[in-house]
Amino acid sequence: MPRGRAARAVRPSDDSEVAIPDKLYFRIGEVSKLTRTPAYVLRYWETEFPMLKPLKTKAGHRLYRRQDVEKVLEIKRLLYEQGFTIQGARQQLANDKKGAGEQKALFRHTLDAAQLKAVKRELQSILTMLSRKC
Repeated sequence: MPRGRAARAVRPSDDSEVAIPDKLYFRIGEVSKLTRTPAYVLRYWETEFPMLKPLKTKAGHRLYRRQDVEKVLEIKRLLYEQGFTIQGARQQLANDKKGAGEQKALFRHTLDAAQLKAVKRELQSILTMLSRKC
């Protein structure tokens, strides 16, 4: 069994299947265990990623929400699995946020106006038949 740095470097990270408990808030120690990320790294990421802003109690304790934990997992995936730099990961997350605002069409229709009018007439006639039976 290898010891030292080589043993730590080979450890696989399977964060894709992390089960996040159904809670409102998580303390930094819980997030650290869930994401397998040291607390000092989480605190550093807060300074580097503006979208990662856990709430703080009056005593200064960090309270992460579920979306914060998911964001930590995304940051970890970008940095450790995909090899992004911190700046690159920050840009990637910003691009993802911009893309999320754009809604894609659910379907693209290939019917022309005449076909759409025919469908509308058919639906109206069905509605008329149904309303007569009541």
